[in-house]
Amino acid sequence: FFPCLKENKSAVLPTPKPSSLLLFSISSAAEILCITLSMGRKRNLSEDGGREDEEEKPMKERRVKEKQEGRESMRPSMIKNKEKRAAVHAKLKQQKKVEKRKKVKAREAAEKKALELGEEPPPKMVPRTIENTRESDETVCLPDDEELFAGNDVDEFSAVLKNERSPKILITTSRYNSTRGPAFISDLISVIPNAHYYKRGTYDLKKIVQYANEKEFTSVIVVHTNRREPDALLVIGLPDGPTAHFKLSKLMLRKDIKNHGKPTSHKPELVLTNFTTRLGHRVGRMIQSLFPQDPEFRGRRVVTFHNQRDFIFFRHHRYIFETKESKQKESKGKKSKDEKNPPERTIARLQECGPRFTLKLISLQHGTFDTKGGEYEWVHKPEMDTSRRRFFL
Repeated sequence: FFPCLKENKSAVLPTPKPSSLLLFSISSAAEILCITLSMGRKRNLSEDGGREDEEEKPMKERRVKEKQEGRESMRPSMIKNKEKRAAVHAKLKQQKKVEKRKKVKAREAAEKKALELGEEPPPKMVPRTIENTRESDETVCLPDDEELFAGNDVDEFSAVLKNERSPKILITTSRYNSTRGPAFISDLISVIPNAHYYKRGTYDLKKIVQYANEKEFTSVIVVHTNRREPDALLVIGLPDGPTAHFKLSKLMLRKDIKNHGKPTSHKPELVLTNFTTRLGHRVGRMIQSLFPQDPEFRGRRVVTFHNQRDFIFFRHHRYIFETKESKQKESKGKKSKDEKNPPERTIARLQECGPRFTLKLISLQHGTFDTKGGEYEWVHKPEMDTSRRRFFL
């Protein structure tokens, strides 16, 4: 850059401006940096090119295999046309159905062969569900729990369940009621024997409980409505409680059920299932105290409270026995004598009477209804829902 230095080392150089030196140094440094980066990138590409090819080879081979086997064409999500996607989905569903049927037939043949040979059949496969993989709970009731049976003799429901008192139910509504609330109450009255409906008016709930105690009612049921739809049930045991608050959902009245039956005035049979814990046992006994303990089987009425994953499903059915002629295989030869009088067989079927709804326990309170000074046995909180496999009933 400075040729005068070669000829005369003692020559005085002109002093350059500081701004020009700064710009020169920055531009030269930037050019050197770009050159080194580009050379390093080319070197890396040349060195790693072989590695990338080696990693992509099995991926390419697998894609070729999938194309040959037709797997990519069978994925419905990859098809944009709606009709073609539906057709492919239906075809896959049919194939799964056929494979499942083949597995069932193979399992049945293996069981039959084992029985013929006198061997033990292969163990049946138990499906893995949320119910049979639930978290262990210390409060699950055991069949040999003496403390539990001793407590049943002295709890609040023992007088009704031992037939010392006949159940008598008072049903009322919330203060702001709708037309769908009384319609649901009329269905409840047809389900629960000895139930009476009283209009709420402007009375306080504590006064209603006091009146029900004086008239020797055993329970009070309050139907709460919100936005013209029943959304909660409050069940109060008398005279000493407890009080259960249930969330009501999926309500379907009798008139909305297709081909519903008309129930009779007989006392129904009561079925309670899956109330396994201490809390569930207490709630089950509370529901049981609403119904008389001497069912009339001739009425063929069944009321079911089925607990599954802490949701209590209510159903009201009537079972019917019918006689039908059993079908016989047609023979090519002469007609048999029994064809004139074919044998009959009895068939049992269910007819739903309604209503239909689902309950979810929100809280269980000691004593009768008291929002300020009441003590709670159990209250559901969002922090308790830590797992899908944790149940309380």
